[in-house]
Amino acid sequence: MEINTNLQYDQAVGACKDIFLKKTKDYGTSWRVLRIISITDQIFIKAMRVRTIQEKQTQKIGDNIQAEFIGIVNYAVIGLTQLEIGNAEMDEMDVNKVESLYDKKIDFSKSTMLDKNHDYGEAWRDMSQESFIDLILMKLNRIRQILSNDGVTIISEGVDANFVDILNYAIFGLILMNEGKAGHNA
Repeated sequence: MEINTNLQYDQAVGACKDIFLKKTKDYGTSWRVLRIISITDQIFIKAMRVRTIQEKQTQKIGDNIQAEFIGIVNYAVIGLTQLEIGNAEMDEMDVNKVESLYDKKIDFSKSTMLDKNHDYGEAWRDMSQESFIDLILMKLNRIRQILSNDGVTIISEGVDANFVDILNYAIFGLILMNEGKAGHNA
């Protein structure tokens, strides 16, 4: 079987985007009120739920791990969008503008992934789902630290780069799940 990361990435994103746009039609852009710390906390809740399910190997509510990875992708897009637009506001955005912003953030994240895949040789394919969640949690802690430093870093990447990495780790998790690989050995 030939591995086509480009196609797999696009398919995973397609499922995420479909849900995002349907929710936008249902709820509007209510997420515009969220500040970066709130978005970070929403991703944290989803990542911790996955980690808890991984550790307990059971769950009591319906949303599965795949749904949580999709939520992480979509909240990362929201985070990147809020960073670009600025102030968290109550203003409503048109669905077409939302879709355009979503595509822009995904295109940048995919480009970053392709560059890293070139250098790292798709090492993520040999990682576990648990590692993706741990890395997402680490990136969230980094975002919190950067925010506590008023957004200033001395040598490190900023909040945006951490959201891009979070988004890509969640996409990798979705790709491997779609390949039937989950749990300790991806």
